Order: sequence, then structure tokens, then C-alpha cells
Amino acid sequence: MSQTVEFPSNGDTASGYLATPTSGTGPGLLVIQEWWGLVPQIKRVCDRLAEEGFVALAPDLYRGEHAEHTEMDKASELMQSLPPDRAARDMSGAIDYLLGHQAVQRNAVGVIGFCMGGMLTLMIAALQSDKVAAAVPFYGAPLGDMAPDWSGLTASVQGHFAENDDFFPPGPVKELEKELLGMGKDVEFIVYPGTGHAFGNEENALGTHDAEATKTAWDRAIAFLRGKLA
Repeated sequence: MSQTVEFPSNGDTASGYLATPTSGTGPGLLVIQEWWGLVPQIKRVCDRLAEEGFVALAPDLYRGEHAEHTEMDKASELMQSLPPDRAARDMSGAIDYLLGHQAVQRNAVGVIGFCMGGMLTLMIAALQSDKVAAAVPFYGAPLGDMAPDWSGLTASVQGHFAENDDFFPPGPVKELEKELLGMGKDVEFIVYPGTGHAFGNEENALGTHDAEATKTAWDRAIAFLRGKLA
């Protein structure tokens, strides 16, 4: 089952796409969009996660705006103009919505995100601390000056990254992994050989979709989330 839902966002109202499993209940999972917005591809990700037994909610961070997969300039503009404080409020509101939903079984959720959403996955996990038990970023991380206060990160993290990625290069990504491990965080960043940025997006806007790597990463991510959110 899937539907558009609304939820409070620090005095405002936000919305998102909610997919629930046929079993009726399951672990809550926040799904964070790529720079395209809340497009059909992200909704399909939510549907697939619901088929895997999760209660999956993708907040509409662009508030109704989106870019087609042929509109990279528009996607970049939307990402650059996204107010960080509003995005944080909307993601936090979505987490609280999941935790209060009758279908969600426990008092912490998981977060999974892609590209821009991968970066935001780690940021909201650090911000929301004990409300997030597992974080799975795909080819995105807050590097350099974008880094949040990592002291709040208590979630277990499994990241999936591309070897050939000019947006989030594997060198700085592995340096971040080393930094977080040095802080005692439970983190594993996996780099997939021969892949390019957004290798898991079947729309293939960048010509980098890799079906084999996608299946491997997806299977790892599902097993990780099940283990941490059981």
C-alpha cells in the first residue's frame, strides 16, 4: 500500500510518499531523495522497500518541485536552493511521523538515501542521534566543510560508493570512514570497483547504471537494515 501523507515539521506542514508492507507492520525507514526530487524512481524505491517488509517514507524535500532525469541543470539548481534548516526539519518531522505510526514496530528508524540523499542520510543520523539506529548512504556523504557534529552519530552505518565518482570521490570518502572509525563509530564504507556515481539508479541519467553492482549493494543494504532494525 502507498499514499501521500502529511506530517508536522516544526510548526509547518510537510508531505511525503509512504509505502507500507502487506504484513501491516515493519521497521520504519526514512528514504531520502536524489537531487531530482521526489520523482517516480524514488517512489519505486519506497515500494520495493515495503515489499522487503519496511514502512518506507520519502519526504518531499523540494515541496512539490522536481526535475526530470534529463534536466540536470534544474536538479542542480533545486539542490543548491534547498534551505538546509528546512530540509533538516522536514526529515526530522518524517522520522517522528514514522515513530508515531501504528505500523512501525520499534522506537528507532533506519535512513537510506541516494546522492544528495546519501549526504543527508549521514547528517540527519548525526542530528537525530538515538532516533536513528541504522544509516545507509548511497554515493553521497558530507565531506569537508559539510560535515556535521559527528558526536551525535550513534547509528550503525553501511555506505555504498562508486569507484569513479567526481561528486563524492572514494579517497575523501574513505578518509571520512577512517575518521569515524577513529571516533568509535560503527561504520563501513564499501566502494564498488568500476562503478560511476548513481550506479544504482535505473533511470541511468548519467550513463552509469550497473545492474550487478546495484543488486549486490541492495542485498547488502537490506540485510544490514533488517539486522539493525529487527
